[in-house]
Amino acid sequence: MAIEAQPQMPRVWRAETKPHKFCPGCGHGIILKALGEAIDALNIQQRAVFGCDIGCSLLAWDFFNLDTIQTHHGRTTPVLVGLKRARPELLAICYMGDGGAYAIGAQHLVSSVSRNDPVTIIVANNTQYAMTGGQMAPTTLPGQKTETSPYGRDVELTGRPMLGPELVATIAPSGAYVARGTVANVVQLKNFIQKGLSNQLKGRGISFIEVLSACPTNWHTNAAETWHFIEKEMSKFFPVGELRTPDGEQRQEVEHRGRQP
Repeated sequence: MAIEAQPQMPRVWRAETKPHKFCPGCGHGIILKALGEAIDALNIQQRAVFGCDIGCSLLAWDFFNLDTIQTHHGRTTPVLVGLKRARPELLAICYMGDGGAYAIGAQHLVSSVSRNDPVTIIVANNTQYAMTGGQMAPTTLPGQKTETSPYGRDVELTGRPMLGPELVATIAPSGAYVARGTVANVVQLKNFIQKGLSNQLKGRGISFIEVLSACPTNWHTNAAETWHFIEKEMSKFFPVGELRTPDGEQRQEVEHRGRQP
């Protein structure tokens, strides 16, 4: 008697949640929630690969029901670019902090942008190296106190903060999507991330989203002070909005901002 083949059951993606491993008040949980909702909205779970950097971002390695790669510090971009070249049908998502993107990983970022690699890069900007105790980072604001700038950042000695999206928007070829969001506006942030992922889906080019994030542990701030710093101090130097759309249009509302003394 012949045995009938059983139909293969489709893979089920369970919509469960779990507490995050970050410090209370950390912005990473908000950013990752927005990313997860954008992935669900686009229904790309079976094609997406999540790559995370060393630093606080590595604590996201088991958040999502996705294939995940944890890389060495600053190497998330080239690892995911290599994945994309080997498996172009996959959606490559690079997740890292400002140190991994703008310090040790800056050479990889610039090279990837120049090539217009079809990956999506999300950078959490909390103005310092958080996991190692709050040292000065490329994004530390002028006058901001950190473990390695106890009297405040002196731009005459250390230079001015890195404007990552502005750099990417300037050198990226046509087809790139560049934006800066904030954990203070989750609806807008999710929209930016979804646009970045859609840009990769359409094969237009690189997508880059920086997110103004919070680190009350190293900022030594309470809830009110934390939100004031994000919404008033950070956004004054790092303007929120779209800087580049896939057709190459520069967004006027952020074109000349972010360079105040």
